[in-house]
Amino acid sequence: MANGPVAYFSMEIALESGLPTYSGGLGVLAGDTIKAAADLGVPLVAVTLLHRKGYFFQRLAGRAQVAEPVSWWPSEWLEPTPARVVVELDGARVAIRAWRRTVRGASGASVQVVFLDTDLEENESQHRGITDQLYGGDHDHRLRQEVVLGVGGVRALRALGIGDCRAYHMNEGHAALLTSELLREHEARTGQVASSDQAAAAVRALCVFTTHTPIPAGHDRFGLDQVRRIAGPEQVYATSPLFVLGGELHTTHAGLSLSRFANGVSRRHGEVSSRMFPDARIEYITNGAHTSTWASAPMAALFDRVAPGWRLDAAGLEAVRNAGDADLMSAHRESKSALIRRVNRETNAGLCERDFTIGLARRATGYKRLSLVFSDPQRLAHLASVHGPIQIVMAGKAHPNDGGGAHVLHDLMEVAESPPQGVRVVFLPGYDMDLAGMLVAGSDVWLNTPERPMEASGTSGMKAAINGVPSLSILDGWWLEGCEEGVTGWAIGDDGPIRPHPEGWDQDASALYDALDRAVLPLFRADGPGWAAVMRGAISRNGPRFSAHRMVREYAARAWGVSLSPPAAGPRPAS
Repeated sequence: MANGPVAYFSMEIALESGLPTYSGGLGVLAGDTIKAAADLGVPLVAVTLLHRKGYFFQRLAGRAQVAEPVSWWPSEWLEPTPARVVVELDGARVAIRAWRRTVRGASGASVQVVFLDTDLEENESQHRGITDQLYGGDHDHRLRQEVVLGVGGVRALRALGIGDCRAYHMNEGHAALLTSELLREHEARTGQVASSDQAAAAVRALCVFTTHTPIPAGHDRFGLDQVRRIAGPEQVYATSPLFVLGGELHTTHAGLSLSRFANGVSRRHGEVSSRMFPDARIEYITNGAHTSTWASAPMAALFDRVAPGWRLDAAGLEAVRNAGDADLMSAHRESKSALIRRVNRETNAGLCERDFTIGLARRATGYKRLSLVFSDPQRLAHLASVHGPIQIVMAGKAHPNDGGGAHVLHDLMEVAESPPQGVRVVFLPGYDMDLAGMLVAGSDVWLNTPERPMEASGTSGMKAAINGVPSLSILDGWWLEGCEEGVTGWAIGDDGPIRPHPEGWDQDASALYDALDRAVLPLFRADGPGWAAVMRGAISRNGPRFSAHRMVREYAARAWGVSLSPPAAGPRPAS
């Protein structure tokens, strides 16, 4: 195995809000992976696209979302490099330049993130815009982006002087075409043709693949005529069964076929993915969140006092089990106060810092079921009349081409305008990392209600746990592993057989109201050591287990071939 760095490829990477090269969970997970690798001293270099127009900037007009290009200047955030490479698309040579960002970890180590950009004068207009918008454009545009990321990304590493890597990690199928460039390099180096079993074995020994998508429609496929027209008929991914499945280029199939290790992102997702691709061996490494990114300032100050070393390795958060009730509650009150002040300043909603506040923020699409909590307005109003006022603060974006997501946003904003009696509902536009950080730290409970088993992992609840905010969630994704009833949070319903609509939705809503009525709200209103104990459990038990430090250690040991020193304290495995 080579001694070079791990090369981590992802279509989107979220490092901070001002750098709009992400849309949501996949990008945030990639950014958290990079930051944890820097903390732990993992030799890693990351590759992504520049996205000059971002994903989109969200405004609200009445009950509708308006998507606008993001205005930002790459030169203010990134360092230009002299690296220039070329890929072939549409019969033309497309030039790519590389920008760079250095991410420094708590250990003093650093990770380089390479951003690929085709906005160069020598390129034709259609090619200058390849790296403009994340998940924008048509299917042809997506294929061009994936060639630039995979093929252009490997070539950019070489131009930057990064030769043999110990592993090439594909974060989702968008990056799978990097394997074709590795096959081409192998052929040039050894004379073994790219489509040969020997070449495939050599590349497979270098590659790692992570899938995040539990539904067939979420896996990219491209028609072979389309591939030949855009990339050329001679490409190995236009002909080889390692890439072609069912008469199409199937990027997940390619990633699985040419990887020595493949994984889903939670135990349940690993099982679902194995059923989707029965010919592949798919293990699981449950996602994690980067603790020092997502801990609010008040919580971070508390951790610095009671859990020294937590920034270097979140295993140290186990020590929070010894934190006093008053200290925990005080840190949370500061975080909640910051959220409430922002909401009231931006919306004039008149939220109260004393009242029970539910946080709910996800991508707005049907299976996330953001409106489940509003299924029975009378029941929700009854809960408020019995247990006191309820506040629900929401955020989320719908993909501009997702008509169903647009309807979700419309319905949420309609509820916000006319909420049930005793319930205040606020929808905040402009969902980004900064807003997400305030929500996961300032809510009293984090709500997540996906349709099972479509939550591959979910990391927002992990970020809430870091801040002592317990989850109230459907038993899917990570919560199947993280839920200790009444200790780290509460389950909505059970993990029994999936029931068809609409019955399943009604039963889940009823289970949600029951959990609020019988467990969550009475404990919150008691305002005593019981609630502090759940906060403490969320941090000390789920903080280490679902940290990006634990996740990166697993990747290092099981997938990347990197040796790391043992953690300061031993968190129980996420399994």
